[in-house]
Amino acid sequence: MVKSESSRNHNTLRRIFRFGVRFGTIIIVVALAALGFEWLKTQIALLETDASARAMTGLILLVLIAYAVLLAIPFVPGVEIGVALLIIQGAAAAPFVYLATVTGLGLAFLVGQHVSLIWLIGALGDLRLHRIAHWLARVDDVPRDQRLQAMQTRLPAWLTPLLVRYRYATVAIAINTPGNIAVGGGGGIMLVAGLSRLFGTPAMLAMVAFATAPVPLVVWLWGVEVLR
Repeated sequence: MVKSESSRNHNTLRRIFRFGVRFGTIIIVVALAALGFEWLKTQIALLETDASARAMTGLILLVLIAYAVLLAIPFVPGVEIGVALLIIQGAAAAPFVYLATVTGLGLAFLVGQHVSLIWLIGALGDLRLHRIAHWLARVDDVPRDQRLQAMQTRLPAWLTPLLVRYRYATVAIAINTPGNIAVGGGGGIMLVAGLSRLFGTPAMLAMVAFATAPVPLVVWLWGVEVLR
């Protein structure tokens, strides 16, 4: 009896410790993302107000890398940052902003595509995010080659073409829709797309490259005045 009680206490302490570590990790990541976003806004303001800073290739490169990383994080308004960079740096920066955009969104998808669902389900369960954990558990229970068919049987008929047959086009529209920050922004949308395991990696990356091209291409060809 004493041994059983000690074992229960040990398991409870272990669960509390795991919860504390994972919750603390999330807090640190969120704090770093917030700090990174504020730093990026400061650097963009510097590029806008300081003429000499525009010639600082190293600073511009660092800003683009930070933009790509932050864009991969859910609920970060990365598209607005990209537009601000285009307005400030002009047509010459369009190819680099485009490359950073594709990199950031592609990174979010690849993280979702390759992260261990078993580990993620356990982590979400420890954080008491049971609804998301149950959704991922249902995804993990269905063999990958049967998930589209399973999805078709559960969806209303009018939603099937949108979310099954034309799922790539749906994601392309979602990441380009103004206000998508309410559903996680571009990074959140791509992360969920990866977690669903319903998309092929080459096709998804090609879709991202195509879907994010119009604005940088227009700015590159006709100048930043089209955004004003």
